[in-house]
Amino acid sequence: MLELHCHTTCSDGTLTPTELVEAAIEAGVSALAITDHDTLSGWDEARSAAEGTGLEIVPGLELSTTEKGRSLHILGFYPEPGRLQPTLNRLQADRHRRAAAMAEKLAAMGYPITLPQLPSHSAPGRPHIARALVAAGHCTSVEKAFKKWLKDGGLAYVSYDGLSAQQGIAVLREAGAVPIWAHPFLFKAAPIAELLPQLIEAGLMGLEVYHPSHSPKQVQTLLSYCETYDLLASGGSDYHGPYPNESPHSPAQLNRFNISAELLPPIKAAAAQLKTQLIAK
Repeated sequence: MLELHCHTTCSDGTLTPTELVEAAIEAGVSALAITDHDTLSGWDEARSAAEGTGLEIVPGLELSTTEKGRSLHILGFYPEPGRLQPTLNRLQADRHRRAAAMAEKLAAMGYPITLPQLPSHSAPGRPHIARALVAAGHCTSVEKAFKKWLKDGGLAYVSYDGLSAQQGIAVLREAGAVPIWAHPFLFKAAPIAELLPQLIEAGLMGLEVYHPSHSPKQVQTLLSYCETYDLLASGGSDYHGPYPNESPHSPAQLNRFNISAELLPPIKAAAAQLKTQLIAK
């Protein structure tokens, strides 16, 4: 079974790559994608932890882009790190700027927080801010922090100063990575049917069909888009770590969709084709 959307402490997850690998094995996962936001830094630790276990590590990331002033995330699978790292360095610097700007907004409103100290190669995000708000006693849950301050357009929201969706797709393809639109139904700035042809023209190759935010009806809609436009289908739990009071290795949220391993070979084949095209250029 596949888990093609998971985060670690290298971005906004709460488990280290090693802990995530252990949790995935416990949950019966056969192939695990490390898709941290704008960083590849969790791959090596995950591969070392998975060595000899039978768990396949799928190298990936979740690239931050914007469309119509709102966040639009694109998963990229099997990128060549050297081709992608310069762009990621810029995005990571912007994430640190953005986190500081959101903290300043919150302090001006009377909600001071202490930002976590993260390595420069890590990617701070809104979940870090939300957890800091909870730790400071300003609210009782991450969900409430997002609803009150951090959602797109919220009182403390600060937009990315990075890539458009089309630019992000191009960057991924130029790095040999398969670009797949993450959780499409979370994007509210335009209907999927309106935006999808534009993203396909830019080089989008797939849709994240299976995601905790998608209803069964939405899953069927996305599957129909995949069939209509000959797109790859992907999916995962968007796992960021255990819920409060769960064991660090709780498998409850992982492998929830029992996604068939049959979805992975077409993604691998697409990545191989992209790399062949890069060599031919």
